[in-house]
Formats: sequence, C-alpha cells, structure tokens
Amino acid sequence: MTENNRRGLLIILSSPSGAGKSTLSRMLLDWDSNLQFSISATTRGPRSGEQDGREYYFKTREGFEAMVASGDMLEHAEVFGNFYGSPREPVEDAVSIGKDVVFDVDWQGGQQIGESTMSGDVVSIFILPPSIAELERRLNSRGQDSAEVVANRMSKSKDEISHWREYEYLIVNDDLEASFETLKSILIAERTKRVRRNDLMEHVNNLNAEFEALS
Repeated sequence: MTENNRRGLLIILSSPSGAGKSTLSRMLLDWDSNLQFSISATTRGPRSGEQDGREYYFKTREGFEAMVASGDMLEHAEVFGNFYGSPREPVEDAVSIGKDVVFDVDWQGGQQIGESTMSGDVVSIFILPPSIAELERRLNSRGQDSAEVVANRMSKSKDEISHWREYEYLIVNDDLEASFETLKSILIAERTKRVRRNDLMEHVNNLNAEFEALS
C-alpha cells in the first residue's frame, strides 16, 4: 500500500505558450509537497541560468532518439525544431509510491501519455487564455523571445487551442489566483475518487465488522 493509500496521478497541464500552464504548475508544486514535477528531456540548448537535471535534461539529438527507440520516453514531440520528452522511469517510480506527477506538456505530449499504459492515472487539464490579444501581450511581456519567436508561437497557438476537446478539464486563465483555486479543486476531487483509493475496501470492511460487533 502506498504512503497515502492510493496510486499517484499523472496531472497533464497543456496550453498555448503564454496562457499560464508553467506558472500554474509552479504554484501547484509550491502548494503540495506530495506533487513532483516531471523534468523533461530536450534537445534545445540551455538558456541563461538553466542547469541540466533541474529545468531539463539536455540531450543531443542522437541521445534523445536513442531513448525514444529504447522505450525510455513516456511521451515525446518536436516543438519549434527541438525534441521534448518525458523520461518514463522516474514517473513510474513516483506514481507507484503515491506521488502525483505534474506534466507541463503540449497537446501532442498529453495525447501520447493519455494513450500510454499509464492512461488510467491521467488527469488532463487544458489552460485557455481569456483572449488572443492577452495571449500576445503575455508573450511579449516575458522578454525572453525575439519578435520572430513570439510570432511563431502565436501562429501555433490556434492549432494548440483546437485540441481543447481532448482534455477532461478546461480552465480559462483570466485571473491567476482564481484559476489556481480551480486547479486545486480538480486535484482534490480526483484524489478522492473511489477508484483511486486503495484503502476504502478495508475501511468499509472494518465498519461492517463494527456493525456486527454491535448486534
């Protein structure tokens, strides 16, 4: 039996760039120590301040492809010319001891995880922006990308948003704190579903034993 009497969840958070999934992921991780972030592997180069094994596992294209070929990636996708993927082993290890794993992935990654052997553990959530104008403003305000990169992200956002129906839950992120409260509510509800609780049968049996002792 796991430490918290249930198997862990795979919490998939997806959105177009700038809609808030990374910010909400960080807030969720700060809120609950039982959550673990799935560190992705990528073939893109590290940005200033990023460290291998902390933000990402930085891989060569050859090394990444070798992991895919050996089945060591739970999901993978090519985004803006670089590969991204989730190493399988640390996710399986965490879930088996009742840790919930948060994925900050695009719709392609979410779809692959949802079709994997771990599909029964998945809770999929899509974050929508309040408007396209606000989405563009957020991308520009980050100051991380060139005008060309921002334009590419905006162009891709229409396709990403078109996959919203593939997700169980939708959050319109027009207010960050309200969106976070909704996200927490989803997680609490999913954790308490009957099908996820390994301890309930034993507890109900104990209750019935108490009834019998009273009769």
